[in-house]
Amino acid sequence: MEREAESRNFIEQIIDKDIAEGSVTAICTRFPPEPNGYLHIGHAKSILLNSGLARQYGGKFNLRFDDTNPTKEKVEFVESIKEDVKWLGADWEDRLFFASDYFEEMYETAVKLIQKGKAYVSDLTADEIRAYRGTLTEPGKEDPAANRSVEENLKLFEEMKEGKYKDGEKVLRARIDMASPNMNMRDPVIYRVAHMSHHNTGDAWCIYPMYDFAHPIEDAIEGVTHSICTLEFEDHRPLYDWVVREAEYENPPKQIEFAKLYLTNVVTGKRYIKRLVEEKIVDGWDDPRLVSIAALRRRGFTPESIQKFVDLCGISKSNSSVDYAMLEYCIREDLKLKRARVMAVLDPIKLIIDNYPEGQTEELTIVNNMENESLGTHTVPFCRELYIDREDFMEAPPRKYFRMFPGNEVRLMQAYFVTCNSYVKDEEGKVTEIHCTYDPASKGGNSPDGRKVKGTIHWAPAPYAKRAEVRLYENIVDEELGVYNEDGSLNLNPNSLTVLKNCYIEPYAADAKAYDSFQFVRQGYFCVDAKDSTEDMPVFNRIVSLKSSYQLPK
Repeated sequence: MEREAESRNFIEQIIDKDIAEGSVTAICTRFPPEPNGYLHIGHAKSILLNSGLARQYGGKFNLRFDDTNPTKEKVEFVESIKEDVKWLGADWEDRLFFASDYFEEMYETAVKLIQKGKAYVSDLTADEIRAYRGTLTEPGKEDPAANRSVEENLKLFEEMKEGKYKDGEKVLRARIDMASPNMNMRDPVIYRVAHMSHHNTGDAWCIYPMYDFAHPIEDAIEGVTHSICTLEFEDHRPLYDWVVREAEYENPPKQIEFAKLYLTNVVTGKRYIKRLVEEKIVDGWDDPRLVSIAALRRRGFTPESIQKFVDLCGISKSNSSVDYAMLEYCIREDLKLKRARVMAVLDPIKLIIDNYPEGQTEELTIVNNMENESLGTHTVPFCRELYIDREDFMEAPPRKYFRMFPGNEVRLMQAYFVTCNSYVKDEEGKVTEIHCTYDPASKGGNSPDGRKVKGTIHWAPAPYAKRAEVRLYENIVDEELGVYNEDGSLNLNPNSLTVLKNCYIEPYAADAKAYDSFQFVRQGYFCVDAKDSTEDMPVFNRIVSLKSSYQLPK
């Protein structure tokens, strides 16, 4: 578990210091999502960081839903988040919590603050509160209700709880410092009236705590030692510390901030994704063109590839952006030694071997992965009629085109040498059949007389191949023009999805199950779609192409 001090990130150094000084003994971290949407790749960094630290220090990891805002939360989001966290390998065991389970204790804490003169009920509207807060250069003005008596505040707060006031009519504010240079400390609202049914507590409450008040209490109740969050909460830390101090928790948690994971040319904002879903531009939060964790899983990314990506990004205090190509690099690196290579013809044209015996079929042995012999081999039927990709044939090729054209000899991968003799066109001038002859002595793709061929093409046996749909994905936004237009709308790429409905896959991959993935020879890595694939018509999503110009930063 020990590593060299210089290789430890700043969070590990803080934890090491706390352990050495005896301020903490057993480490406890947490991932606290609000269930108001699906998680995305940025959340994966937080999940893996928090669960990884707990594992590294032999501590505990909590999954806690910060469900204090019933206006946007759904059970659907709760279930999707649990599935995502589990899939990433962050095991919370029996430590699943909901902030809403602590509503009674939060209420009692608010009452304690009122009794201490540290909170009061305000009659100001949201706009008035905003105006009273002042600016970055001017102090705020005291709320007219700031000097209400403890008794009156307790009575009003109880009436808020009983439902006597409309939404927005009254709020509870912490009494801190209206002249603080930190705007978050200028008497922040800690409770508001919201007559909304909650997914967990139903209609038991009509007042709900604000995030900045609830979150430190949740951490303290659960025994979290290090509350690790992103940099936008750095200015909120004084309020976090104020809440746990005034609530008089004996072992208050420590908030630590780190830089968010920003990915170039992707859409992560929930309101934008929600719009894409509602306008049916994508087919759900798990559309493979998105970078939600569910979408990445459906597309064929692996937990290991995302862990590798997070590790490469590192943990720092400085915000920066990461090229999406790095994520693609990580999935290629993860799959290249794990997945079998299979032959798939995406734009088929029939190839007929005129001198191959009619009705004969032989089994050819194919190596599953040339770089990993432990994956073994599989067989593929070879017969008189095959499919090849249309791009592997040209009637009148340019120079240095080494694939199939009239008079040219090519190698059928792992099979035989064949020579193109003729071809057939339909009424529209489209080639529908290619006729060739094969050299029976060249079995395995080598000729006994030593002659060389420059072109090798893949194929699928026509009577045995499985018809499939293949989906080719590109970035959902136009990378050259940027993610957003001047009016704030998304700059969508009209070619983000290409659907090929008449593809043929060799039998070895025909019975693959959801999430099974393969390398399609010369095409890329593909995964069986978990949503739309059927036994009769399998659907394969392209995870990533085979090669990229991306280089890891040195």
